[in-house]
This record gives sequence, structure tokens and C-alpha cells, in this order.
Amino acid sequence: MLGRMLMLVAALVCGGVGAQEYYGDLRPDAPELAARGALQVGVRTLVAENKDQPDVLRYSAGQPDPRYTRKLTLEVWYPARLAAGQAEHTVYTDVLGSGPNDPKRPNTPFQFNGRAARDAAPAPGARYPLVIVSHGYPGSRLQMSYLTENLASKGYVVVAIDHPESTRADKAGFASTLLNRRLDDLFVLNTVAAWGQPGSGSFLAGLVDADNTALIGYSMGGYGALNTVGAGVSATAAAYVPGGKLAVNQHGNQQYEAARDKRIKALVAFAPWGGAHKVWDDTGLAAVRTPMLFISGDQDDVAGYQDGVLQLFQKTIHADRYLLTYIGGRHDSAPNPPSPAHWSNFDDFQSYAEPVWDSRRINNINQHFVTAFLAIQLKQQPLHSYLELPPLQADGTIRPDAGLWKGFPKRAALGLEWRHLTPQ
Repeated sequence: MLGRMLMLVAALVCGGVGAQEYYGDLRPDAPELAARGALQVGVRTLVAENKDQPDVLRYSAGQPDPRYTRKLTLEVWYPARLAAGQAEHTVYTDVLGSGPNDPKRPNTPFQFNGRAARDAAPAPGARYPLVIVSHGYPGSRLQMSYLTENLASKGYVVVAIDHPESTRADKAGFASTLLNRRLDDLFVLNTVAAWGQPGSGSFLAGLVDADNTALIGYSMGGYGALNTVGAGVSATAAAYVPGGKLAVNQHGNQQYEAARDKRIKALVAFAPWGGAHKVWDDTGLAAVRTPMLFISGDQDDVAGYQDGVLQLFQKTIHADRYLLTYIGGRHDSAPNPPSPAHWSNFDDFQSYAEPVWDSRRINNINQHFVTAFLAIQLKQQPLHSYLELPPLQADGTIRPDAGLWKGFPKRAALGLEWRHLTPQ
């Protein structure tokens, strides 16, 4: 008991922003490609407004087509050129809780450090692939900063979305999340592509190559990303949203099929929701052609594993896809570690932490595999050997060693399973 109290006191003492670590820094056992890249990183907060969108939460028989403007706050990380005396340091402000007006989990602000220079000048002379990041329900654009900063340092423009009615600050009806994730993803892609055009007046002009785009989605963000690249929802799932509004995302709908975007070259889906809830049928999943990396815990009790993520991996039969599994992991395979602020509420803590895995360890492993996967798909870099890992043994386990798991230190590739399926 005394030891536990001392640990808590130490955490609280270290809880001041100046004393916090930078999420994403390397543990001694981090795999090779988790290391930060050579480029300096800047960060800016932007807002994009998508006007005249369906407001499904105000739908009624008397008001069958309400419309509104979706105001999306975006966090943008990018390769930067720092001015003299400028440091790669910022302080992010996020909130605890699970939506407004919940006395058990109030929306309390908390802060944590980031390795990025706020409003730094962009690095000149190159265009960088675009990575769009979509959070869970609820979540925020900041919850995977360990990964977004890391990717920007390796030559990507990374744009993370606050999806309205789906963040911890403004969580509202689930129908909005089901409908809008794909629509938000495509709107952000088109908006950033326009900002990237010469003469746009944006700092992204000439910096971002939106013709080479990847989506990264966590939980409901994974659902939305799959929906964006061609996994149209089933007719049964279309009924989940009032007024038949989800039909716009339904497999076989002509409008939906025409909206597929060839600029999206890769997808990383952390614990994607929907498989265990029969959101897709086999025909809808078979329509996906985009290369994918799935990442999940085999004890995921939110998205499901055997009946959820594993089924999505197996049934997207026409895509080249990988599956990294954390043995004993639950649903939190994507976020930053919980900050000291999360310790005061069990539910807030559990929304970021894993019961049996160290979040920092997961973060480093994610950085490693996402780096290899995106470099292959978006930059055609020859990093395939980092993904050519041994298959499952006959008893369903992997027994890796340092010679088999490229990039992992000796005795460090443990508790993981790796699968790869090629397109049929």
C-alpha cells in the first residue's frame, strides 16, 4: 500500500507540464524504425468548414433534411525549418471525459508536451505525402501525437481531425459518427489538396502531395477509413441511421461507388470498429483494394477480435494486408499513454491505458511498423524486409528471435503476432 501511494505521489509531482516526458520518445527496447526521423517538425492548428451538410441528429419526420456547417478543427504536423532560438517544443491542451454534462467524467482540460515547434516555417524545397488521422468515439485530434510527430519527422504532412459530435468535448448521438467519418475524411483530403496548390495562400502550398495519401484511423476512425476506401456498409447497417441517411455510405450505392478516391494509397486501421457488429457483409469488404495494416489487441472488448478485427483482416480479400496483434491487449492499441491527469478517474485512465501492456512500448512498436508500411506504400522505399516476418506456427504462436524479427533488439519481439495475406 505504501509503495502504491509513493508511486502516485511521484506521478503527481511529475505532472507539471514542464516535467512531463515527450510521448513517443524511445524506450531502450524500441524497434529500429521507431526512431524519430531527420527532419524538424512544426505544428499548426487550422479550421475547415464543410457547409451544407446533413444534420442527422436533428432529423425528424417533420424535418427530413436538416442541414448545417461542420466545423472541423485540424492539427497539422509538417517538416519545418526552425528559426534561430526556436525549439521543437509545444504544449497541447486536450480534455478528459466522455462528452459534455457528465458529472462522473467532467470535461476537464489537461496538458502534455509535444516535440514540435508551434507555427514554425515549413521546410522548403520538397513535397511530402499526406497522412490523415481519424480518432475514436469519443477522442481527439491530439490522442496519437506520439505517432503524428514521428511521421512528420520522416517526411509526411500529417493532418489529424477533430470530428464534430465525436470528441470528448462535444460527444453527441452515435448516428453522426456513423454517417460523417467518411465524409469528413474526403472533405479534409480535398481541402488539404487545395491548400497544397501553388498560390493558395496557405503555408501548405507546394509542401503537401495529396496525390499520395494514407488514412490512419482508430476505432470509429478505423471504421470510417475502411468505409472511405471502399468497404460500403450493408443494407442492414444502413438502417442504423434515421431516415436512411447512411445509404450514402452503402455498398452498391452509385453515389458511394463514384466517390472512391484514387489518391488514397494506404490505410492503417487501429482496432477498427464494425466487424463484430455486422456493419459490413462479405461483398462490401471484398470491394476494398487499398493496402492495409491492421493493429489490434486479441482481447479487444470494444471492436472485438475473433469476430471483429480478425474477420475484417480475413475478408478484405482483394487487398494486400497485414495484421499486428498485441497478445493480451484490449482496445487501446493506438493512443498516447495516459497523462497524470487521467489517474484521478478510473474510466479516464482506462480510455488510454492497457491492462497488461506498457503504452510507451506499444507506441514504439506502432511507430516502427507504421513507418515501414507507409514508406513502402507512399514513398516506394525498400523496407519490405521489416514486414517479411515469420508466419504463425502450427499451434498458432510465433517464436521470434533477433534473427527473424528485423529491427527488434535481442529478446524484445515478444507478445506479438504477425500475419500477412496477399490479394486473391
